[in-house]
Amino acid sequence: MFKKLQILLFALLPMGLMAQFSLSGNVYDSETNQPLPGANIVLKNTVNTTVSNLNGKFVFENLKQGKYTLVVSYIGYQTTRERIVLKKNQNVNIAMQPTIYMSDEIIVSASRSSDKLSAASLTIEQSEIRKSNTGQDLPYLLSMSPSLIVTSDAGGGVGYTGMRIRGTDLSGINVTLNGVPVNDGESSTVFFVDLPDLASSLDDVQIQRGVGTSTNGAAAFGASINMKTDEYTPDPYASISTAYGSFNTLKSNVKFGTGLMNGKWNFNGRLSSITSDGFIDRASSDLKSAYLSGAYYGEKDILKAVVILGKEKTYQAWYGVDKDSLETNRTFNPAGEMYDADGNFVGFYDNQTDNYWQNYYQLHYAREFAENLNLAASAFYTRGYGYYENYKNNKSFSSFGMNDTIIGSDTLTHSNMITQKWLDNHFYGLNFSMIYNASNLKFTVGGGWNQYDGDHFGKVVWAQVARIGDQDRNWYFNNGLKTESNIFAKAEYSFGSKLTAFADLQYRFINYHIQGNHDDLRDLTQEHQFDFLNPKLGLAFKINEKNNLFLSAAISNREPNRSTYRDADPGVEVKPERLMDIELGYSFVSSKLAITANFFHMQYKDQLVLTGKINNVGEAIMQNVDKSYRSGLELIAGWEITSQLKWDANATFSVNKINNFVAYVDDWNTGVQRVENYDKTDISFSPGVMANSNLTFLPFENFSISLLSTYVGKQFTDNTSSGQRSIDAYFVNNLRLNYSLKTNFIKQIDFLFTLNNVLNEKYETNAWVYRYYYDDVEYDMNG
Repeated sequence: MFKKLQILLFALLPMGLMAQFSLSGNVYDSETNQPLPGANIVLKNTVNTTVSNLNGKFVFENLKQGKYTLVVSYIGYQTTRERIVLKKNQNVNIAMQPTIYMSDEIIVSASRSSDKLSAASLTIEQSEIRKSNTGQDLPYLLSMSPSLIVTSDAGGGVGYTGMRIRGTDLSGINVTLNGVPVNDGESSTVFFVDLPDLASSLDDVQIQRGVGTSTNGAAAFGASINMKTDEYTPDPYASISTAYGSFNTLKSNVKFGTGLMNGKWNFNGRLSSITSDGFIDRASSDLKSAYLSGAYYGEKDILKAVVILGKEKTYQAWYGVDKDSLETNRTFNPAGEMYDADGNFVGFYDNQTDNYWQNYYQLHYAREFAENLNLAASAFYTRGYGYYENYKNNKSFSSFGMNDTIIGSDTLTHSNMITQKWLDNHFYGLNFSMIYNASNLKFTVGGGWNQYDGDHFGKVVWAQVARIGDQDRNWYFNNGLKTESNIFAKAEYSFGSKLTAFADLQYRFINYHIQGNHDDLRDLTQEHQFDFLNPKLGLAFKINEKNNLFLSAAISNREPNRSTYRDADPGVEVKPERLMDIELGYSFVSSKLAITANFFHMQYKDQLVLTGKINNVGEAIMQNVDKSYRSGLELIAGWEITSQLKWDANATFSVNKINNFVAYVDDWNTGVQRVENYDKTDISFSPGVMANSNLTFLPFENFSISLLSTYVGKQFTDNTSSGQRSIDAYFVNNLRLNYSLKTNFIKQIDFLFTLNNVLNEKYETNAWVYRYYYDDVEYDMNG
């Protein structure tokens, strides 16, 4: 009899374990009892997220018996958290309490993509950023995102770092901070070294791959990154953080917040210091920053000021390591080499450094005119200035506009010198957006105006031999004045609970004027004007609670940057670039598994690339190529294997090609460049395969162990698809341990331990190459 009962129990046990239930609910306003469509609903510790439908309803299916935390958020309402003990099918009513203040979210909502409309967007919350924040620049904290590759000049993620998304570097990625443009007005790139420890003051970051939705600032040719700084916290707080690691990397910061004072006022602040010796020789960094925000929260409006101060001093490490040294001395840095008059090496200049100060000032105002109508407006001013210093060996006086030096009967034409190249710029502007949000229609009108005014000049601060009066004077000076304005309109319309359509149209105007001479004394004076129209259309179809489809098509145009115009031959037309981006996505979400697949095809017209062509003074120039494209498939998955084991992974498989490419190679014997023709070739720095994996084990509460793995396929360093000019594929594994301890005296103590590159992979992420022929033999230089 006992054996029969055992058999029966063992037979029923799997059935009990496999029993699955549904959790449904209604989200509504606690005062009016009106349903709240579009509320964001998260089932914590699972992969489940959803939004309420037009009637405020939602459902999660195929849930196992157990304890869950339901988190419901909606703009203008207090976030609600409800503990659920699920033993059977259950329905809950979520009564949302209107807040007595508006939410900061309204400041950035006009420039962000809705998760329900795209499979190519990802929002990274502050809690996730905090888990990996040891002081590395922001690109490293985003490195596990799909289709993203990070690079670091110093080798440790501190100092000058960069990223590429879908093969596009930061000059083609639109970056905004609280909806305010961050990209440099002339180069279009972003220098995160000027924003040290910004991650410690971020509330969240949204990455939109591809063209994305209309926003302010630079054109999005690979992605958009929208950063939002700290929201208010209702309670006062203070925190101290410090981290120490390899290469004497030390990060320290102090943060504080007042909480909501008198129900109206809130202040947050941070002071940070980051120093590092770097992996590369003499690649030191000394970074300082401060953050302060103050806000007034009214029942119908917000007034918020944000100030971010940044200062950096880094030893130059951007020259790279030559290929031969990689085998014998992987940390070799040629920057600052000094030679005597006979050409003998005598040491390194100790101040071959980059020095820059960048300060951000933002003022935001938001107003609720009616229940469904909001206005947000921003004014901003970014102040940047600084220089990098170089030791110059045996340079001619004439190249710096200086006269030869006569000593007795000798005429000296060359000397060792120390020079500084300066930037001194102002970037200011206004943004606005008006959002109407009804039950089935969201309509946004927005735009902005900004102007960049930047001086470029150089000084000879020392010469071994020089005439009196030739020191510490400008040898060149030019100014760039770039004025930009844009206006856009967006509409999202829901046809019932299944189908949502969206349309987005932006007009962008640019006027760019350069006046003055370059460091080689060439006259750079020129003016360019552009009118761009950027349309976007899309559909989102909700098949059921688990399955969704997305389709979009978008066009983006962008102007050439300063260096392209600066180096182009006089009279040679440089065309703007044009991109058509088509995206087709699918997502599946169940209680334990979430999968997203996104196909993209990015067709370029007149993309600017390096071809080896040089201008009339021997500088490499960018040239338009008629047709090129990127096509690929992005796969993203999250799997809760058990309650203690979770796996997140993503992979990108792509083909990146230029049609009918012409390459130019210097011939040192003839002085005339050789021409090579290719029917189809690979775009540089665009690997065919990228993948990330994050396997997390939670042995007990508040403690996690994560194995983070990254694979990047072969990258070509020029556009000729030559294996000799390429970066090998690499596979890097990092180990991370997080532990949180709560005490009676201190609210929470967080411990973070990271062991990078645990398998000691020798790899490179970035490179440059120069090809030439001598006596009919091909050679190359590289770094």
